[in-house]
Amino acid sequence: MTFRPFLCPLIGLTLLAGCQTTKPAASSVMRATLKLAETQAALLLREIPVAQARKPVAAGKAPLVSPRTVDGQGNLVLVASRDWTSGFWPGYLWLLAEATGHDKWQVPARQYTALIEPEKTNATTHDMGFKVYCSFGTGYRYTQDPAYKEVLLTSARTLSTRFNPVVGAIRSWDHHQDVWGFPVIIDNMLNLELLFAATRLSGDSSFYKIAVQHANTTLKNHFRPDFSTYHVVDYNPTTGAVVTRTTHQGAAPESAWARGQAWALYGYTLMYRETRDPRYLAQAERVAGYLLNHPNLPADGVPYWDFDAPAIPNEPRDASAGALIASALYELSTYSPQAAIYRQQADKTLASLARDYTAPAGTNGGFLLLHSTGSKPGNSEIDVPLSYADYYFMEALLRQQHLATGRTVVAGRVGAGGK
Repeated sequence: MTFRPFLCPLIGLTLLAGCQTTKPAASSVMRATLKLAETQAALLLREIPVAQARKPVAAGKAPLVSPRTVDGQGNLVLVASRDWTSGFWPGYLWLLAEATGHDKWQVPARQYTALIEPEKTNATTHDMGFKVYCSFGTGYRYTQDPAYKEVLLTSARTLSTRFNPVVGAIRSWDHHQDVWGFPVIIDNMLNLELLFAATRLSGDSSFYKIAVQHANTTLKNHFRPDFSTYHVVDYNPTTGAVVTRTTHQGAAPESAWARGQAWALYGYTLMYRETRDPRYLAQAERVAGYLLNHPNLPADGVPYWDFDAPAIPNEPRDASAGALIASALYELSTYSPQAAIYRQQADKTLASLARDYTAPAGTNGGFLLLHSTGSKPGNSEIDVPLSYADYYFMEALLRQQHLATGRTVVAGRVGAGGK
């Protein structure tokens, strides 16, 4: 089968007339990076069954289906489909197929996408977009497989059950119920993309309305005056009032956890793409301004795990946040008068990641990027590869490729039609 090019979810507009097109001066570097990505993906495909054999699943337990990271001994860590990161590996394989033009990657992409399907009815999590949209949504754009469409719609219906109309938001976590009544995390902005896709696929505007209400509530309550974002806002589920603003991942309640800022940038950029509401564009630009002008942003554009971490510059970096920021900036550049600034920063960050954060071939368990930070406060996944870092890096690379051609960028969203 020949793949039909798509964007995941790449830019859905013609390039701005005033946007300066950056020709791929580093194209040789990026070509080498794609070759390395294929080498590493092939290694990871070989390592997965080895890891499964090393740690057999006990009876009654969910099978381990998707790679997440490597442990301290260099062993591949696999997760069940219920893990929030499970969809990134199959999504990465779809992206790799697009970036390289090699149809062979469709075979494992289909294989590992299928393993995520049990999540379509898992109502215990808000991470439906990360798990299902990144896998099945990406695959649907390639294949138009009606079975994929049905998985997406079922998943959106499941996610919608977590929406509280009094709060005006989708509940993020069910754990820590002794601490939080109705927690909403900034990460949840990216799960809204599934709801927009479901509206286009079904014609049911209820998904669209939930996404917009969630984004508006987050816009109102998650941001500080400098446009940095809190990680967690807890609400009273009965009254909708804010109970507390805090963090679970950052250095302190008032600190700017790097990946959280990246989620905010990406989230409000996609909100503008889907709604054309100028409030969302303005918010994305403000978040970008906070990030790009922050005195603690390193020269290479790859942030420390928290912009306010106490021991900067002796703090771990987070390549996953850098990849997210670069990918979001590429899309934001197609909507904003500040296009040249955003493109320049994204190009710099992507080049840094490709040059200084990629693993030598045959190492890193098969992952592409080094030096990500999962949860520093939890002493978990510090300075390691992470599946979502590779996913957003490949997405950023694709966005750069499409923009560098100077041609019209075709809408690549799942489905068609309006709200």
